[in-house]
Amino acid sequence: MNYGLCKNAADIVMKKEILIRFATITDLPFLVDIYNQAIRSRSATGDMDEFSVEERLEWFEKFDNNEYPIYIAEIETRVVGYCSLSPYRPGRKAMSTVAEISYFLDYSFHGMGIGTALMKHVISDCDRIGKKNLLAIFLDINSQSIGLLKKFKFQKWGYLPDIIEFEEKKCGHLIYGLNIMKP
Repeated sequence: MNYGLCKNAADIVMKKEILIRFATITDLPFLVDIYNQAIRSRSATGDMDEFSVEERLEWFEKFDNNEYPIYIAEIETRVVGYCSLSPYRPGRKAMSTVAEISYFLDYSFHGMGIGTALMKHVISDCDRIGKKNLLAIFLDINSQSIGLLKKFKFQKWGYLPDIIEFEEKKCGHLIYGLNIMKP
């Protein structure tokens, strides 16, 4: 579901409300398209090969709206981004209040407040789903993520230098964290 370049993305965002809702299976083609944009960027994920919708079905089915949701950002029925919460170290009960947060936006809609809207909504929903800490684990070359996370008071909790290798470059993995329970 490649939307192509949206020449009036700014107009769409400025004039319409961003709806945040839970993902449904009908959203999967849009999530795959957005994630494949991130793969092509070589700066937003360590995945290097694009996915088909069928290949992401098992991934999608692991999410649960009451514990580890996928949130959709939608404008005028168009999926423009998403955020997911995943288990950190699955199966370890003592870590069940920690979630890894991941977010991806349609590249036509970057810099328009959608990431901010998603992050605000997800953080506010953490009490309902029993999450006390969020971890963002991302490439150190992703300056947009650093800016968004700092805006929401995430702090750098870890760094793994030069462990990611693309054909043309190396980069590190950053770990930013937020303790939601702190005043």
